[in-house]
Amino acid sequence: MELFHISGGSGSRRGRRIAAVAALAASVALVATGCAGSGDATSTDSAGGDSPGSIVFLPKQLNNPYTDVVLGGGDTAAGEIGFSASTLGPLEASASAQVPFIEQATQEGANVIVIAANDPDAVGPSLKQAREAGAKIVAFDSDTNPDFRDVFVSQVVAKDVGLVQLEMISKQLGAEGGDIAILSATATATNQNEWIKYIEDELASNPDYANINLVTTVYGDDDADKSFKEAQGLLQSYPNLKGIISPTTVGIAAAAKYLSTSDYKGKVALTGLGLPNEMREFVKDGTVTEFALWDPAQLGYVAAYAGQALLDGTITGAEGDTFTAGDLGEKTVGADGIIVVGPPTKFNADNIDDYDF
Repeated sequence: MELFHISGGSGSRRGRRIAAVAALAASVALVATGCAGSGDATSTDSAGGDSPGSIVFLPKQLNNPYTDVVLGGGDTAAGEIGFSASTLGPLEASASAQVPFIEQATQEGANVIVIAANDPDAVGPSLKQAREAGAKIVAFDSDTNPDFRDVFVSQVVAKDVGLVQLEMISKQLGAEGGDIAILSATATATNQNEWIKYIEDELASNPDYANINLVTTVYGDDDADKSFKEAQGLLQSYPNLKGIISPTTVGIAAAAKYLSTSDYKGKVALTGLGLPNEMREFVKDGTVTEFALWDPAQLGYVAAYAGQALLDGTITGAEGDTFTAGDLGEKTVGADGIIVVGPPTKFNADNIDDYDF
């Protein structure tokens, strides 16, 4: 399968494949948006015919470029498995917005629900009901409370995500260091808060970072406009700010957009987690030196295969369980039911054109 690591530029067969997948996910979301009168959205992409089961993907929010790529990987895996697949979700990432969609999936008899939680506990009661109805619950991208799911598919080891961002900002600031801020997604996002905690702990304990001072953390709620304004507000409130870490693809792109046309371009370092296709122009114009991410499509792909393995009894979520995730090979369930997909990749001017997602 040619879906994941893209090399050879956007004209390659691999690039066309992932672009098509992302476009499909985006178009499905847009169609759904037109059908939803309440500000929420649902989308469906059924495999049709006889199916070994049904799988529902429930991301933090729809109409998000990162989400589109994740869902593209999930749809590809669902097609390989033969699952009848659909996507449900809100248009805004909030703690309670996902609850009615979990309830809808349960009522429709979903065999597997794959969810990226906006809040680890707010979704708990509805996920409990889904499990009681027989659904297998796979958390991915952002975990629920472990009591409410069978496994969690994590992008990478959480500590590595936090530390790679701190390493990049430290390198970009140089020996002088200085004040930095964090532009996060929602205040309740499990993954964001875990990464930020590792950054904070490392700043407090590692003498290599004694010259770096974290002044504040702000939240753009994974909304491009709000994230842009939060980035602007940081520089107004902290005129001596030397760097921003944004561990969210929406946030880093919005912050880069602001910096690129401001007097702070080239003076304030920006790093975090971003999509190469969204960040390419900002790397090439000098706004951003380096950022990181994993391949989002792999996250959705492994999550779908984990759902199949739970459904057919190959795994139960116990530590040491193994299953085959299609072309990505064997995956192992670790402590606390966590399945790790792979390490983060750093993107800069030397390699960004080798990736197309």
